[in-house]
Amino acid sequence: MTVTDPDEIGMTQQPLEWRDGDMPYSTAFGDHFYCQTDGRLECGHVFLSGNGLPARWQDAASFRIGELGFGTGLNFAETWRQWKHIRAPGQHLHFTSFELYPMRREEIDRALAHWSEIDAERIALVVAWPDVPHETVSLMLDDQTTLNVVCGHAFAGVSAASPGFDAWYLDGFAPSRNAEMWSEDLMRLVCEKTTPGGTFATYAAAGFVRRNLIAAGFTVERRSGFAGKREMLCGVRA
Repeated sequence: MTVTDPDEIGMTQQPLEWRDGDMPYSTAFGDHFYCQTDGRLECGHVFLSGNGLPARWQDAASFRIGELGFGTGLNFAETWRQWKHIRAPGQHLHFTSFELYPMRREEIDRALAHWSEIDAERIALVVAWPDVPHETVSLMLDDQTTLNVVCGHAFAGVSAASPGFDAWYLDGFAPSRNAEMWSEDLMRLVCEKTTPGGTFATYAAAGFVRRNLIAAGFTVERRSGFAGKREMLCGVRA
């Protein structure tokens, strides 16, 4: 199934199955898009807390988050929800995600409708989302929040991005199913684009992921994972 002529945009749409009602499953990677226990709570535990958010926003005039794998937009929606609760006038959140297979509007809507807590964010995102997402989707979702979804391979997208990211959500499919997203070359590039003292967090705890992050230049810490998962990783660019 394609979103448009593949020669026009250089990509095809993510082949999806819907399991247990509204749980999206990637047949290309053989993996769910988020934790089956509760993806929204997992986002808070892994990506927000793992990056010291929202506390780090309090004194920042501008804050940049990078994400590998936009997927359903769940991490962005939950981050935006929490950002709106704590931001001060004049502060701005720049959220940039890198996604090979951008979903269609109705798929994002169906996947995020599971959580009433992010209804406002889901509706706003779906209304603004283009009919055919390709290249870079740039959305000014309110006067303090900008979302950019760079469509295509992560390495090319991150290579072209401006440096200065304050935090990263590393949320590709499982390393055993999507090793390219966790390669040392990509992790090194992520580190290079991170401001000194910037952070990352990921649900992944595989040994080669940890070694690649260390080799890239991050100081890496193991923490307790979400919903019975023994470990997750987070760290800082020294």
